[in-house]
Amino acid sequence: MSKVSKLLLSFSLALAITGCASIQRSEMPESRFSSLDCQAIAGQLDQAQATRKQAAQAKRSSWKVIIPIAIGVRYFNASHVENEAEKREAHLLQEQQAKGCTQIPGAAKSAQSIDPKKMTPISVISFPSPHDWPIWVAQERGYFDRNGTTVSLIPTADSKFQLAGLIDGKFDIAMTGIDNVVAYMEGQGEAPTQAAPDIFAFMGASNQGFLRLVTLPEVKTFTDLKGKQLSVDALTTGYAFVLRKVLEEGGLKSSDVEFVSVGGLRQRFDALMEKKQAGTLLISPLHAAAQQKGFNILANAEDVLGHYQASVGAARRDWAKNNEAALAGYIRAYMDAIAWLRNPANEAEAVAILSKKMPNMTEPMAAQAYEVLLNADNGLDPRAQLDIKGIETVLALRSAYGQPRKHLTEAGKYYDLQYHAEAIGLEKQPGI
Repeated sequence: MSKVSKLLLSFSLALAITGCASIQRSEMPESRFSSLDCQAIAGQLDQAQATRKQAAQAKRSSWKVIIPIAIGVRYFNASHVENEAEKREAHLLQEQQAKGCTQIPGAAKSAQSIDPKKMTPISVISFPSPHDWPIWVAQERGYFDRNGTTVSLIPTADSKFQLAGLIDGKFDIAMTGIDNVVAYMEGQGEAPTQAAPDIFAFMGASNQGFLRLVTLPEVKTFTDLKGKQLSVDALTTGYAFVLRKVLEEGGLKSSDVEFVSVGGLRQRFDALMEKKQAGTLLISPLHAAAQQKGFNILANAEDVLGHYQASVGAARRDWAKNNEAALAGYIRAYMDAIAWLRNPANEAEAVAILSKKMPNMTEPMAAQAYEVLLNADNGLDPRAQLDIKGIETVLALRSAYGQPRKHLTEAGKYYDLQYHAEAIGLEKQPGI
């Protein structure tokens, strides 16, 4: 190595070390946390949160270092400091909880300090179900507030009202099936709209094993469905095409049954419980509730389709462009809420939130919802990723059954991940 190279390397390391040395860190070892009183814990928690923020900023600014080797060194060191601070936060929050301290973590204090005039209001329309759990948690715990947004959640009875409202600007975000996005973008939606559809998916919002064909107790085989009615949300959108494919795999033609448009999830579930139709597609965990009442699960859509992207977050492109920071903040808060939900230490509080938002749900059902939606193998994804292969499956189904007939292959036309990427770069909530 030449003298110049050695000099550059020394200078690079000096820059990296200097950059991280400027980050204020507490000298107190974690082994002493158990001996602290509530006031001291709060002080250490504030310090850990400040350290994490400074380290995050150092990571973001590491690219500004002129010498390339210093970028990696500085980024690595800042990441180490950030991870160390996050661990200290988690440890301190546990001590706070164990000692029964009044918890005022940095997230809550920062939310309180935000100027309401600078908050961006976001209206979200969704089918009422346990899949709204992350939104409820983000509202309850101030995650949306901390990311500069206030979220109002509006229930919808069906996808026609939901998508027409989104497209015409009555709502900012729809938590909906990506098939609905595709349908309206391709002129195949059932509801008329005043504005030309220009909507896209920005994140995933469903779990694996999501859709099941649930039937009456006396309907035990596909053959038993012949001549009977099956309920759907809308006849040409949503999961109607999934149902047709599942029936075909079971040996039935579409003409062997009658499809009836009943409405959203709640309406279809209630109609099935009242035995108005012979079957319908239900999402988890409602299929489990039906099964407990003696209804049959005739098929798992995932077994038939393989990859399938079900629910997503969707928005208008013009709104997203004009509210980039707010949309990224919404995604960040949503991801953090799922991460919080999946922490076993939070199960009791999580179930309490669900029970409050869905008072008709029994305690056993709420516990089952937690098990189904938040297990590590196929529960809600804390990364809120889109399954691109799953979107391609949606396009294949719509190409086969949609009217007017179109051959759809360009999955990238219906999603944009730039806002999701920006959300990844935002700060996580403390203790997650």
